[in-house]
Amino acid sequence: MDVKFDYEFGGKSYFGKIFRPVAKVSFKSEIKDLWSDVWMIVDTGADFTILPRYVSNDLGISLERDCILDTTVGVGGEQKIYLYKQKIRVKIGDFLREIPLAFFDSDEVPPLLGRLGFMETFDVEFLSLKSHKTIFKNIKSSL
Repeated sequence: MDVKFDYEFGGKSYFGKIFRPVAKVSFKSEIKDLWSDVWMIVDTGADFTILPRYVSNDLGISLERDCILDTTVGVGGEQKIYLYKQKIRVKIGDFLREIPLAFFDSDEVPPLLGRLGFMETFDVEFLSLKSHKTIFKNIKSSL
């Protein structure tokens, strides 16, 4: 079954109303038998999925021990990121995936749902105009 999310209203600008495609993703904690829900911007321009630094604590991931320090370049310029050395289990709706994951070195950035190993495992539709919905359709068997 498809998983659908309404866009998030981001306010008004000179150019008009801003709506952002978002999705609720559940991440499996590495230290507890718990899932942590994160609302993420569905970002077709993000190469991979990146979370704010503070989420690493919620998931029991040590940035120093469990990750590799790297840099990324985006709209905001160059930033330090931490690449998690292993894949992490996630859920979007009832769909399970094991994805590559990185963490920003800051808490002041939004969580980004990226393409590599995650968005590319779905057919994703962005319905704008009046409905403002993002639809994830499964194209890969569940884990």
